[in-house]
Amino acid sequence: MKVILIKDIENLGSAGEVVQVNDGFGRNFLIPRSEALIASDANVAQFESRRKQHEAVTERERRAAEVIAKKLETDSLTAQVKVGEEDRLFGSVTVQNIAELLEEKGYDIERRAIHLEDGIRELGVYNIEVRLHPDVKATVKLWVVKE
Repeated sequence: MKVILIKDIENLGSAGEVVQVNDGFGRNFLIPRSEALIASDANVAQFESRRKQHEAVTERERRAAEVIAKKLETDSLTAQVKVGEEDRLFGSVTVQNIAELLEEKGYDIERRAIHLEDGIRELGVYNIEVRLHPDVKATVKLWVVKE
């Protein structure tokens, strides 16, 4: 039986490939789990049109993310924090704080897109990585200063 793979399947193939599989494996495993379609002419044509639409949407999202990344690269954020003795922060600057600073600047970026190992606990300048798209990352400069 020939099937079109909808998802990448280890030791079998990647999404979009037409592969030959045993009848039982295709009928009882791949098709019920929505991992493959029977490779009829209609299904091949439908899958191709869906794939092209998906690629066009992904490309549009990537280009939009690149535009935002260029703006982020030139922009910087300033976090004013309370400090104690020896310029030690009370608490830390977290991903949530950075997301709020970005929102104040007019960026609509999810908290999960901001990559920060641990909270920032000292004054200084930090480069924060923001993942806008699987292929697009930006680095924004964060200044942590006394309030």
